[in-house]
Amino acid sequence: MIKIAVCGAYGKMGQEVCSAVNMAEDMELAAKIDIQGEAYRTIAEANNACKIDVLIDFTQPKSIYENALYCLNNGIKIVIGTTGLKDEEIKTLKHLSENNNTGCLIAPNFSTGAVLMMKFSQMAAKYFDNAEIIELHHNQKKDAPSGTAIKTAQMMAEAKDSFKKGNCPETETIKGSRGGTSYSDIQIHSVRMPGFMASQEVIFGSSGQTFKIRHDSTDRKCYMDGVLLGVRHVYDKNDFIYGLDKILD
Repeated sequence: MIKIAVCGAYGKMGQEVCSAVNMAEDMELAAKIDIQGEAYRTIAEANNACKIDVLIDFTQPKSIYENALYCLNNGIKIVIGTTGLKDEEIKTLKHLSENNNTGCLIAPNFSTGAVLMMKFSQMAAKYFDNAEIIELHHNQKKDAPSGTAIKTAQMMAEAKDSFKKGNCPETETIKGSRGGTSYSDIQIHSVRMPGFMASQEVIFGSSGQTFKIRHDSTDRKCYMDGVLLGVRHVYDKNDFIYGLDKILD
């Protein structure tokens, strides 16, 4: 049995993860970690009290990096669903994971549909010189842009250096109205509004046509198969992975 700890266990995603782990025949929920409810308050407290094979983290951007550092320095494999990690932080975690031989999977999105949306966008990027990303989330999401949007832009950027072919010089009369400029000049627009859970649309354009790829998540259960897949992967393979697309068949 894989001994699982869930960090952020009483959040909306954390509760779904706990339920999914409890239903998995090859896993045992060994510890809940959260600042509220009947839970351990820190990872260190849980680690001292019980055996943890894999920690699943769905907390907040301000705490995920320190959580991951603790795990990788203390022999706890980790599956990270919390977004907001900086590029340099991801590089450090990769280095720690490989040096300490401790599995780490960072996935901006655990939905198979969202992963396919990213892969299809990467494919389409070869055939279009202009593209922008609109991501839409509920108004309690604390980081912007989303990790999914950032990962999508990174994958698209492998195709070319800029997605602003032929754009005229721009002047923003309201700062930020064109969104944020990311990899290969891909503009990312973040919407935060009640009524959304998680959606993303990638828009490609060329002379006489536009092409859109969109994914919508309407229930957090759609992430659970991906989370459990990630747990099984780091437990068995013990490597560093960035993006669920790397382990999907």
